Amino acid sequence: MANVQTFERSEYQQVKADLHRKILDRLDLEKLGRTPSDTAREEVLLLIRNTVNSEAVPLSFAERERLAREILDEIFGLGPLEPLLKDPSVSDILVNRYDRVYVERGGKLEPTGLSFKDDAHLMQIIDRIVSRVGRRVDESSPMVDARLIDGSRVNAIIPPLAIDGPCLSIRRFGRDPITARNMIENKTLTEPMLELLSAMVKGRLNILISGGTGAGKTTLLNVLSGYIPNSERIVTIEDAAELQLKQEHVVRLETRPPNIEGKGAVRQRQLVINSLRMRPDRIVVGEVRGEEAFDMLQAMNTGHEGSLTTVHANSQRDALARVENMFSMANLNIPERAVRQQIAAAIHAVVQIARLSDGSRKVITISEVTGVEDDVLAMQDIFVFERKGIDESGKVKGTFHATGIRPKFADRLATAGCRLRPALFESKMEV
Repeated sequence: MANVQTFERSEYQQVKADLHRKILDRLDLEKLGRTPSDTAREEVLLLIRNTVNSEAVPLSFAERERLAREILDEIFGLGPLEPLLKDPSVSDILVNRYDRVYVERGGKLEPTGLSFKDDAHLMQIIDRIVSRVGRRVDESSPMVDARLIDGSRVNAIIPPLAIDGPCLSIRRFGRDPITARNMIENKTLTEPMLELLSAMVKGRLNILISGGTGAGKTTLLNVLSGYIPNSERIVTIEDAAELQLKQEHVVRLETRPPNIEGKGAVRQRQLVINSLRMRPDRIVVGEVRGEEAFDMLQAMNTGHEGSLTTVHANSQRDALARVENMFSMANLNIPERAVRQQIAAAIHAVVQIARLSDGSRKVITISEVTGVEDDVLAMQDIFVFERKGIDESGKVKGTFHATGIRPKFADRLATAGCRLRPALFESKMEV
């Protein structure tokens, strides 16, 4: 065998595991913990190189360096995931089982060829991730949501719920968060649409961002939250903290799962209720998915205007229906019409975003909630994206255009100092 390509995968993994064990035996872990991280990495890398070079393994210099880097990643990082986490083009990392790792690039899934040694190796990496944020995953609690240092969202599920072994999903957050300018360049929305949305945020309208999984709801929420004035106090509430607000006056709250005895859980509804006692100017809920919708709407209706949140839904009308269903989870015997009136009074606009078949994200509609008519929530579209098919390269073709309708909240925005240009509601753009 001349090089690592002729190694069987299992044989290569065994060589790496043996060297890893030898190196750990030679390390003074207590001293390592007191050493600055950069210095510690350099010292350990030197030790790894010396150990690898002293072993009679049939590897070239480049392959020995690769092996040394992989062992360094095992000690300080997340093992085989490290090169993927360093790749800015990767938006999702999906580990279906220890030897099947996929990534999403440009909205498309592709296999990586990377592998963990076995289920135990994958479990070790999962434990390292969740323990950093004070969470745990074991047979008694086999599902967990966590986050990485850069804010990337992590979900892990293990046996007995995951039949083929531990499963790990990482929704990446780039080192450089997507900006409004990036969204325009990517044709996620147009300048007039952004002008309207930014005026809505500055004018303290309550906005619900709706979309499917991976549509870009949180990214859009991050962009819109950037238009909240720096002088305002913002309280964010999330299941797993991932919002990256740039303002100075931000209080970040995160839910807590139950402990090993099944006690001590703190849910979003409790945090929403508590946030009302914290004198917030704005409340930003990462995603409403349960009875906290009632308290969120109550806050929007009682002086906490300009709040932002997201919801999973396939259309703007489905989004309001979901909020209505979540309202009923609070077990309050409120008539349907009263519920709809509360929703219409609380939510001024619904922004629908979607991931299309070519992997691109588009703001499909910006719709105003106009009230309740004949016991039905009434809406009108201000901007829409009209699909016109797919070109030869598989890209979705379409047109962003204003419907020509001037929203009822335009007068309210004008009173708040955010005047909308009449030409805004006549814009059109082909993509």
